[in-house]
Amino acid sequence: MQLAQSAVAVTGGASGLGRAAAERLAAAGARVTIVDLPSSRGAEVAAEIGACFVPADVTEADQLAAAFAEAAEHSPLRAVVHAAGRGARIRLVSKSGEPGDLTAFEEVVRLNVVGSYNALRLGPAEMVKHPAPEGEERGAVVLTASVAAYEGQIGQIAYSAAKAAVVGMTITAARDLASSAVRVCTIVPGIFDTPLVRTVLRPDIQEALESAVPYPKRMGRPAEYGALAQHILENPYLNGECIRLDGAIRMAPR
Repeated sequence: MQLAQSAVAVTGGASGLGRAAAERLAAAGARVTIVDLPSSRGAEVAAEIGACFVPADVTEADQLAAAFAEAAEHSPLRAVVHAAGRGARIRLVSKSGEPGDLTAFEEVVRLNVVGSYNALRLGPAEMVKHPAPEGEERGAVVLTASVAAYEGQIGQIAYSAAKAAVVGMTITAARDLASSAVRVCTIVPGIFDTPLVRTVLRPDIQEALESAVPYPKRMGRPAEYGALAQHILENPYLNGECIRLDGAIRMAPR
């Protein structure tokens, strides 16, 4: 895929990994639209990196479809990088014997699984409105999972279930969308140095996580996620793959 002048939508693009992808793709000449919640810094970030901002909740189909349509206003939508998502700490049984919070579990699954499903169906539905450029695919979708899909830690039951679903969607979606000339890949990040991680985790926990990474012995940098997202979009033979980006870490139980 030639990114220059191509319309690309980045969900969750107002911060963290999504922002890194939006910055990278905008620098490559893509017409980037950041899709994030109205309460996010989306408008401010878009102005900083030369992108557009459309507020939308990825779990609300009408909002996300409208956002993708707006992203395609000046040129056909070619790519979606879906980085919107979050987790919540849930124990199956608390120390006092109470069962885990079902509402919190459902919220995490809805955001990560339903949001990814919406990106997979609504993004390509916008892409297929236009013919593929000569010699190229019509478009591509990059999803975001987590190493928690494979080695979830204690307390990550909802996040692990949701991200495992994203991993499971990948090859099925790639096969389903092949007839539309749309590729699908998933990035599977390890521990990344995002503002959220720096806010939620104590410094000693951050150091312990960094020491658990075989090499390089540090947290991932958001720019490295952005670089991989760009490569996936530009490499037409990458399809149906879940690519770990984690410094070879394998998470411990806690």
